[in-house]
Amino acid sequence: MTEADRLKVRRLINGVMLTSTGVCTVLIASVLLFILGYLLVKGARNLNVAFFTELPKPVGEAGGGLANAIVGSAKILAIATLIGVPVGFLGGVYLAEYGSRGFAFAVRYVTDLLNGVPSIVIGIFAYTLIVAKVKHFSTLAGGLAIGLMMIPIAVRSTEEFLRNVPNGLREGALALGTPKWRALATVVIPAAKDGIITGIMLNLARVAGETAPLLFTSFSNRYWSPGLQHETASLPVMIYTYALAPYDDWHRQAWAAGFVLLMFILLINVSARTLLARSRHGGGR
Repeated sequence: MTEADRLKVRRLINGVMLTSTGVCTVLIASVLLFILGYLLVKGARNLNVAFFTELPKPVGEAGGGLANAIVGSAKILAIATLIGVPVGFLGGVYLAEYGSRGFAFAVRYVTDLLNGVPSIVIGIFAYTLIVAKVKHFSTLAGGLAIGLMMIPIAVRSTEEFLRNVPNGLREGALALGTPKWRALATVVIPAAKDGIITGIMLNLARVAGETAPLLFTSFSNRYWSPGLQHETASLPVMIYTYALAPYDDWHRQAWAAGFVLLMFILLINVSARTLLARSRHGGGR
């Protein structure tokens, strides 16, 4: 085979592979656009002011809203963030800056293992640890379950972004006689803050739609939930409940709730990507 023939074969293979990757990309994008479009058609048209401001109506009555579920989801995610982010952040700092080789490997392995645990198992664990002890469901138990799911992602994302900080910044701060903890707090962590915040936002988007842990912990109700020691409604659980119900009005509200939840997750993802892109662009100037 001559060199010209080899070049033709390489060009043919390159064209086939390029076409294949393009087709796969279009297929993936088409599936995403189909889901978004279907939710837009089925969900957005059922949104109204009452959906965001009113409680669910009794069975058989049309109308009402899921204001209690929106507030309940916000409370659960706030508790989860307060639990999962600090623990994950400090764990990531330790692994990136202080961890010994053997111990750090064990922590990373356990973290990755925890990240792969099914969410329903996390729910059962939180149920056994809290709900079964106090004999009732609660917002706090739901927040703890979701917070546990946030820890491994926060650990790994924090570690990765801290490791991407140039060593010259660390060495420069230490050369000036700055203690290591102060160098971390005033130089290293601020340099990685945009990436860490991005990781936290993507972490929050990942757990926002979890349903299984909340079925075992916060459960649900159809009223406002005072404090943190009572069961509370949440959007994922209400979507699950309404989708299985035999009432058309509940189905319409389930579609609307799914659309709202998806838009929330999409907004977080877009904001996180924008923040990360801006950080990389700024770091490159």
